[in-house]
Formats: sequence, structure tokens, C-alpha cells
Amino acid sequence: MAEESAAAQRLYEELLTAWNDRDASRYAALFADGGSLIGFDGSQVSASEVQGHLAPIFTDHPTAAYVWRVQEVRPLGSAVVLLRARVGMIPPNQTDLNPAVNAVQTLVAVQQDGTWRVASFQNTPAQYHGRPDLADEHTADMRDAMIAAGRDH
Repeated sequence: MAEESAAAQRLYEELLTAWNDRDASRYAALFADGGSLIGFDGSQVSASEVQGHLAPIFTDHPTAAYVWRVQEVRPLGSAVVLLRARVGMIPPNQTDLNPAVNAVQTLVAVQQDGTWRVASFQNTPAQYHGRPDLADEHTADMRDAMIAAGRDH
């Protein structure tokens, strides 16, 4: 089970690194056949459409870079792992987070033909309505993650 958890964590890191590198094809290649993506704005995209969905975003919009901290990695069965994480985003040409776009992410990883792939990835805004202490805690955690990743603000 530890090996499966580590594989899911590597897959997640590859996914966010592909985003940070603005590489739509590398990002899309990480999805399983029949996989799906639910974006920050609620967009629902099938695995076969991920590259086409992201390519114009990367071409036409300067995207923020992710910093992240994995909160939980839990095997759900044979060759299926759930990963939950907190993320923050650093806008282009800036060195600090934009707390307004903090999010929580859930990834379901599956082993398909001996390779770990994304079966489902959901990126949900972390609004914490009426609970500013939780929003502040999330931002502080992401600033710590920035420092740990060598991206001191």
C-alpha cells in the first residue's frame, strides 16, 4: 500500500508541475482512459478533451503557478488511491500567493496497464465562507509550502 500511495503522490506532483510548466499535452497525458477533470470554475472535461481545454488557456492567459501540500493519501482498493491536497497560486511575475484563489484538490489515481493515471481530478475554490480563520490557516500553510519548495515570498 505504501508503494501505491507514493505512486499517487508522484502522479499528483507531475500533474501540477505540468500545469506550472504550462504544458497541456504533458498534463493531459497523465489522465486515464475515461478519466475526468473538474476545474476551478466548475468546468467538467473528459480525459480526451483535457489537452484541447488547457491549450488555449495556456496560450491566451498568463496562468498562476501552484504550490501545494498533500493532506491525505489513502488507498481505496487494489490499484486505486485517493489523494487530497491544499493549494495556493502565485500569480505570474509575482512572488507571493493570491489567497483569493486558494483551493482544495482531490485526485483519484488508478493503475492502468501498469501505469498510474488520473481517473478524476477536482480543483475546488477554498472559500471558507464566514470562517476567516480557516482561510488564514490555508494561506499560512501555503506560504510554508512555498518556503519548503524554495519559493520564499
